[in-house]
Amino acid sequence: MNLAYRDVRHNLGRFVVTCLGLSLLLGVVLAMIGIYRGLVADATELVEAMGGEVWVVEQGTRGPFAESSRIPLDTREAIARIHGVTRTGAVTFQSIETDTGQSKLRLYVIGYEPGQLGGPKYIIAGRGLTGRNFEAVADRRTKLAPGDHIRLGRNNFTIVGITGNAVSSGGEPAIYLSLDDAQKLQFDLSPAAIRRERARGIKPASSTDTVSAVIARIHPNASAKHIAASIERWKHLTAMTQEEQIKILTQSVVEKARKQIGMFTTILILVSAVIIALIIHTMTMDKIREIATLKLIGAPDRVIVGLIVQQSLAMGLIGFGIGGLLINSIREYFPKRLVLQPADGLSLAGVVVVICLLASIYGVYTALKVDPARALAG
Repeated sequence: MNLAYRDVRHNLGRFVVTCLGLSLLLGVVLAMIGIYRGLVADATELVEAMGGEVWVVEQGTRGPFAESSRIPLDTREAIARIHGVTRTGAVTFQSIETDTGQSKLRLYVIGYEPGQLGGPKYIIAGRGLTGRNFEAVADRRTKLAPGDHIRLGRNNFTIVGITGNAVSSGGEPAIYLSLDDAQKLQFDLSPAAIRRERARGIKPASSTDTVSAVIARIHPNASAKHIAASIERWKHLTAMTQEEQIKILTQSVVEKARKQIGMFTTILILVSAVIIALIIHTMTMDKIREIATLKLIGAPDRVIVGLIVQQSLAMGLIGFGIGGLLINSIREYFPKRLVLQPADGLSLAGVVVVICLLASIYGVYTALKVDPARALAG
């Protein structure tokens, strides 16, 4: 006879409600882990999707994601002539907010030259940019579709394609424009500002002369670090490898958010342990006379320990299972990207098992100290 199973059947309603409450708590823990993974994935996805192995930005900056960077467009031709560089691309980056119907939409605008490095990694609907003005490719999180129109700055753009997992380090969905359109959007002054500058005797600079960064792909036998060092030595620019750019993003741009999410996850795990311990202790206290009766009839201690530990493990694993199914079913509705990896789920399941075993210690201690004579008390 399994005493844990019989006791659960006897108090099924309370056990089910307890498991449901615990599942919500463990589901939040799993969601926090998924948000943490998503934060790192969002920070590195764009860098990896652009296909650049060397990033060239303004001297003294860590841009274009960590800091603002502006360099001349003709830097791309200078980088393309370096031995070992096979392909190049000039890109601009800008965050912008626009209206879509009745709501606001914040976008991360990426400008690139069609056919060169810097464009979307893949197209899941429609087509890519062909070099025509006022066309755009948007990430699917914008909820836009091919044929839709969106106003950016002073111009209307037509969505011609949809891509996926193109977001900024802050989670803003990306929209790709041709380099010329993106430069005008980012660097062109408004008509009133142009008149003001001309009145001051200053000729506004052309927007087509400036980009945020130049990215380069190198020959398989070339060294990215060597090429980056050569660029910094002779071109008076800052150059970094893709690995260095990713390191800046994960250890600088999103570091505080990572630490905060990690802190909340740790707190939630500790709260889960305390709740499981209190529930097990309460359930043990409710069975004091039954435990005393077992000891009176000569039941060994391992039977009593098994009763408490099995109930604790059942509660934790059932709660974890329901919480995992719940979070997995609603992951697409989260405003931030959730990345749920099987390894993280298995690790959390192991942590839950350890928590359940540790949380049952107090209940086991209480049960083993019960006086068998209490079974005969009135």
